Amino acid sequence: MKQLRVELKEKSYPIYIGSGLLQDKEILLKHIKSKQILVVTNTTIAPLYLDRVINSLSGFQVETVELPDGEQYKNLAYLDKIFDQLLQKRFSRNTTLIALGGGVIGDMGGFAAACYQRGIPFIQIPTTVLAQVDSSVGGKTGVNHPLGKNMIGAFYQPQCVIADMEVLDTLDDRQLIAGLAEVIKYGLIRDLQLFEWLEKNIALLLARDKEALAYVIERSCINKAKIVAEDEFESGIRAILNLGHTFGHAIETGMGYGKYLHGEAVAIGIGYAADLSRRMGLISVIDVERILALLKSATLPVIPPKEMKVTQFLGLMSVDKKNVDGEIRLILLEAIGKATLPTNVDQSLLEQTLKNYVG
Repeated sequence: MKQLRVELKEKSYPIYIGSGLLQDKEILLKHIKSKQILVVTNTTIAPLYLDRVINSLSGFQVETVELPDGEQYKNLAYLDKIFDQLLQKRFSRNTTLIALGGGVIGDMGGFAAACYQRGIPFIQIPTTVLAQVDSSVGGKTGVNHPLGKNMIGAFYQPQCVIADMEVLDTLDDRQLIAGLAEVIKYGLIRDLQLFEWLEKNIALLLARDKEALAYVIERSCINKAKIVAEDEFESGIRAILNLGHTFGHAIETGMGYGKYLHGEAVAIGIGYAADLSRRMGLISVIDVERILALLKSATLPVIPPKEMKVTQFLGLMSVDKKNVDGEIRLILLEAIGKATLPTNVDQSLLEQTLKNYVG
């Protein structure tokens, strides 16, 4: 087992990475302060792993909420189902909420924990590559709105993150591949060595090589933890974690939540960001070709849905947390391994990038 740490003074917490951690009762117990526990999961994960978690919690009052699986259920209506259970079971403000699932469950469980009685402790147990390398770390929680993704939420840090690699054995190929988009992102924004390793070894990840997966999960968490420690509330450097996300969120919202997995939409967004970076004179054509080649080698999509037009993209991209005074601000690349802070972009160049793909 590897143990990392997100350094946030009194809010610091560990990230545990290893195999068989769901059966390690001691890890859970050291982060639980009361007898009341609510496990939030989904209908895909519950039959596979819920019993393992519950068996580690004998002697506690354990209740569960099983939500449907999918981004389309990440909204206020389904968030209410978590609050219903907390209130019906008369759970106190010392209750620990455990989020057992992928990014949707982690975001919703964390947001419920942030809101219930103005904040209760919660633990992240991510069950997808994307959640293990990115969304479970850093305290971003929230839900979607029909007009914008992740526009309702809170920064709220977990007590710990438990990334059990064994759960990836039951992860389907599409979900595994989607998670690799966030790994590639880390290589692009601040970790050239990781990017170069991915260029040589992406086939190992697609083949589910345990050592390769362990390497990229740990490396990604190290990158995320360092950035979050420097900028918890995304007032500066943390914004670079959004490379490709403004484009990607537009696709998720425009096409309807759930049509594209988050990582798939982000992969397309990374391609857009690379193209725009080239048009702005920041990176070369060769850099763009390398980025697109790696995305394609990972079997990630790079072409957006033909149904989306430039005007729709621009409208949806205008609803973004990085924007200021109505101006679209994007994370771009100065080089492979180095991202910019949010940058105001030339509207004509942005439109050229969008037209290059969608006409």
